[in-house]
Amino acid sequence: MTPHLTIDDFTYRTVTGSGGVELNVAVGGHGAALVLLHGFPQTHYMWRRVARELASDHTVIVPDLRGYGASGKPAARDPDTYSKRTMANDVVAIARELGHEHFGLVGHDRGALVAVRAGLDHAEAVDYLGILDVLPTLDTWAVLRGVEAKVAWHLYLMAQPAGLPEKMIAAVAPEFFGSFLDAWDPAGTTFTPEERAHYVESSVAAIDSIVADYRATAGVDLDLDLADRDRGARLTMPVGVISQDWGSQLGFDASALWRAWAPDLTYRTTTSGHFMAEENPDEIATFITELAHRAPAARR
Repeated sequence: MTPHLTIDDFTYRTVTGSGGVELNVAVGGHGAALVLLHGFPQTHYMWRRVARELASDHTVIVPDLRGYGASGKPAARDPDTYSKRTMANDVVAIARELGHEHFGLVGHDRGALVAVRAGLDHAEAVDYLGILDVLPTLDTWAVLRGVEAKVAWHLYLMAQPAGLPEKMIAAVAPEFFGSFLDAWDPAGTTFTPEERAHYVESSVAAIDSIVADYRATAGVDLDLDLADRDRGARLTMPVGVISQDWGSQLGFDASALWRAWAPDLTYRTTTSGHFMAEENPDEIATFITELAHRAPAARR
């Protein structure tokens, strides 16, 4: 078993999140608080290079999301257990326990969905919001149609009722999780063998909670987005999005979709792949630094 990898020069704490879930959190640096949320099929370790680069000017807080890595993995006894609202509440609880009432927030992939929900539910706490390579939940489902939707086949698998998806994935779990690392890093140069093993083995140990996280995206999270759209909710803080150019490939205007949620938006595409924080950490660190400068002066 590959041990959980840690970020050099960061200290680790166990912080209690929403509902008493214990969350593994790495903390380093000094300055205004910045929370970094990881994606799938990864852990907080994906931020190792970006986090260390930003630690000279920020107190960088890097948790494993509930259900992932070394954080608690509660059984999904109801849909809210892995709703993005509950996971956003975890983020606020982490920051407050560490002494921060407000913070910058940047998420990749699944972590970006949590970050968006935090921005909608806890606008007073989020100084600025950074999103890497994802769309809001509502828009994700809306743009997937026809044969092009095959790129998101795993979303449909894990949206099925509890039981069958977990059994199917468990039968070939290393291959299942490894397939995303390979497909989204076709050159095979982003991860060392140890890093790849860490992500695969951490995910294999979290099948039920990962599926529950994805299932929520087709249920309670979608309902939350629909309700927010109907009431005209907006992300009121500065928002920055950096993404692969999925919009032009799949036939939609990604920047327009984001602007409907975020009036104060900067949007850019990147030539990096999905794992951009590891493939090109300097680009992502610069993206975050520029976004932080857009926060109100009193919040920096």
